[in-house]
Amino acid sequence: MNTVFRGKHFIDVEDFTREEVDTMLEVSFDLKSKFAQGIPTPYLKDKSLFLMFFEQSTRTRNSMEAGFAQLGGHAGFLDSSSMQIAHGESAKDTAIILSRFGHGIACRYCNWGYGNKYLNEMAKWSTVPVMNLQCDLYHPFQALADLMTMKEKFDNHLKRLKVSIIWAYAESHKKPISVPVSQVLLFPRYGMDVVLAHPKGWELPDWVIDKAKANAERFGGTVTVTDNEAEAYRNAHIVIPKNWGNWVTDQTGSAPAGAVKVVDDALRAHRSWKCTEEKMATADKNVIYMHALPADRNNEVEDSVIDGAHSVVYDEAENRLHTAKAVMTLLMNGR
Repeated sequence: MNTVFRGKHFIDVEDFTREEVDTMLEVSFDLKSKFAQGIPTPYLKDKSLFLMFFEQSTRTRNSMEAGFAQLGGHAGFLDSSSMQIAHGESAKDTAIILSRFGHGIACRYCNWGYGNKYLNEMAKWSTVPVMNLQCDLYHPFQALADLMTMKEKFDNHLKRLKVSIIWAYAESHKKPISVPVSQVLLFPRYGMDVVLAHPKGWELPDWVIDKAKANAERFGGTVTVTDNEAEAYRNAHIVIPKNWGNWVTDQTGSAPAGAVKVVDDALRAHRSWKCTEEKMATADKNVIYMHALPADRNNEVEDSVIDGAHSVVYDEAENRLHTAKAVMTLLMNGR
């Protein structure tokens, strides 16, 4: 077990070795067990964390706020629109000041072309850990919670499971690519056979696929990219049908702040990319359905699927709490 984490930033799971990710998961399981038993875990007593949000959040904000309180500290919520950022204050100055006030900074900034650059600029100047609550490229907390859920549901036997990350139709807003990017990079590191399925025009960056395939080759998994939705569902052990925007091929809607809604003919042409009971019936008999939430019900997925026996979305969401607590404990109080 690698135990040296204190002071590190958490921008991308790729920044951590497989052994370090295993340690994060071991701590997550321990914290989950203690939470179930009502055993106090005041590992971050009297410490302060700043939670910066450029976008709305339910699971991320509340898992961090509740988790930090359960660890004995205080998390302050910062809406970027009510900070001096709105008047042009730089990432450098924001990071330096907040890191002098407290013990950690966490930030969500998903806008294409802006978020990851902003987080890395803060990390460059901060003297305390900077944690990525989702940017335009990565969602490391979600990927870690997904991996924890898979380990629970498959009794830690992940090697050679077929995991299908499938684009799904949605109209709510033009979503970041960060969830599928983090998933396709992480899952091959555990020997899984990952299928990435999407219509033409919704590709992930070439460098992501190259890195994912390199991870697969190193750890004994595979990565297959296809535009055949049916093939992705066929005999899959895990399906993750979720929408993401076509940011790589079409930057319409890119702006410094605010999620945008882009519903055009190119999007409408793929309304059939929806998770249905009929498609689920072609998967493995013990298949599980996963989704980071919020789901665009009856566009991305039928109610009967997300509310059905194969769905583990609420267990997956709960694990956002336990993995968040593990990362914060290791980075802010580890050795």
